[in-house]
Amino acid sequence: MSWQVAYALKSILETPCVTAAENLRGDAIKITAQSRPDTIAVISDANFIDVALARGYHQQYPEMDFLCGYRKGAVWDGAAIKYLEGHKIGWGNGGTLTSAVRADDVKAAGHKEFFFSDRLIRQLRSVTFIEREFDRIHSVTLADGRKLRIGMVMEYEPTAEAVRNLWDRFGAVDVVWNINPNGKPTQKAIEAGEELGCKVMKWDELKALLKGR
Repeated sequence: MSWQVAYALKSILETPCVTAAENLRGDAIKITAQSRPDTIAVISDANFIDVALARGYHQQYPEMDFLCGYRKGAVWDGAAIKYLEGHKIGWGNGGTLTSAVRADDVKAAGHKEFFFSDRLIRQLRSVTFIEREFDRIHSVTLADGRKLRIGMVMEYEPTAEAVRNLWDRFGAVDVVWNINPNGKPTQKAIEAGEELGCKVMKWDELKALLKGR
């Protein structure tokens, strides 16, 4: 049994509604929960999940309900997300899986760190087109024709290093969005953004920008 499957089983078995969990075969586990259909989740140890990997898992485990990227900080390519959602397969980290099992929405679940932020953008009428390049990178087109590339950071108080790391790993962005609802970016992070040529902001500022205010 792989390390990530062993850890996932231990975590899942601690979930209150779960009555049983077992290694089905390979990287797949079966989860049995009270008053819910069984869930088949595939537990990946990949640092980067692209569409080829997602499709390969789906071919190997056609009964898959959820693909779990178990490594902390694993990055999901936008094409992989589109593939999984198109096939009604949930995706995300270990916390997403346990939350989805409790809520009985495994097949519709998306990565819990980015789910609500993604939905906020999609609810704005001023946003006419969205390309999700990665789990945390959105390229958007606005009704007035402007185009913006937005990167999300989850840290409670993003530092200059967090801003630079996002830029270095995913390329230039127009906005670094601090999506942690309880925190705010440090002054050093804001200054690092200015040096790079982007704005570091919270949702209220971003919403105003997207609406052209």
